[in-house]
Amino acid sequence: MRDAALKCSVGLLLAACPEQKPPQQPPVDTAVAIVDGQSISRQEFERELAQEADSLGAQGASGGVSEVGKRSVLESTIERVILLGAAKEAGISVSAEEVERELLRLRADYGAERFGEALAQGQLSLSELKEKTAARLTIQKLFQEQVYSRIAATEEEIRTYYAQHSADFDQPELVRAAQIVVKTAQEARQIQQQLRAGKDFADLARKYSLSPDAKSGGDLGFFPRGQMPRQFDQVAFRLKVNQVSDVVSTEYGFHLFKLLAKRPARKRALVEVKGQIEKKLMDEKREQAQAEYVKMLRGKAAVKVNESILAAAAAVPSSPSDRQ
Repeated sequence: MRDAALKCSVGLLLAACPEQKPPQQPPVDTAVAIVDGQSISRQEFERELAQEADSLGAQGASGGVSEVGKRSVLESTIERVILLGAAKEAGISVSAEEVERELLRLRADYGAERFGEALAQGQLSLSELKEKTAARLTIQKLFQEQVYSRIAATEEEIRTYYAQHSADFDQPELVRAAQIVVKTAQEARQIQQQLRAGKDFADLARKYSLSPDAKSGGDLGFFPRGQMPRQFDQVAFRLKVNQVSDVVSTEYGFHLFKLLAKRPARKRALVEVKGQIEKKLMDEKREQAQAEYVKMLRGKAAVKVNESILAAAAAVPSSPSDRQ
């Protein structure tokens, strides 16, 4: 799972950030599209297709991306060229230090060896990754400065959302319980005798319990009905605070439970969920504003697609020599 996540992460980098080509452009008849005077070469587009095919599990096969998918990849590439052009026009860029910090974060997240494997799988050199990372961060900064900075969630909007989604903030009855789990019923009964003699439950859990929560005195934290195994609920929700259960047998072993606290069902107050609501509203507003901003830029851009080159393009991985 972690290998797949790593491959996906670097794949998203590739898909999100087309390279900004130097002033020398390929001949128009080899370009898939011309966007505001900048060419998207067939070679560059086919690498984008290869990355899309790989993300679909097609291993870069030419048939791995449908015609609809091919058109979608082209539109995404055109969109990103337009965004990078808008950033340049607005004087928005990122420093080499910002790029290096992002690369360090990626390495730290996945480890040096896995990071190198992902680059190889993505057919990407380190210098290319730096260029694409710079492009991705530039687009993020463009949205932050030109779109997100103008958005806010008002107090009235937050209150309205809370009122209209009242049921979302209903909190069920919660209990906080601790457990001691051992292999045999005899062991459980011996511990039960120690508890009746006044020994501390948490101390005994740390000493005898086989469960990972033993290090925290067996504390399972707060939980509602249905989150824990059925036998846990049947016992924990019937206990009184500070009461210890009888020995309980489950597929995990033999348990003793202690109820530490109980919270009745209630509706969480607005003050408790205000930050949660504000984040949701802001996420929705950013998504909508970003889509409108991109649509506006797309409408102003001069875009010419070479349909014959597009039809002939296939998801062909680049060779190592292409990436030097």
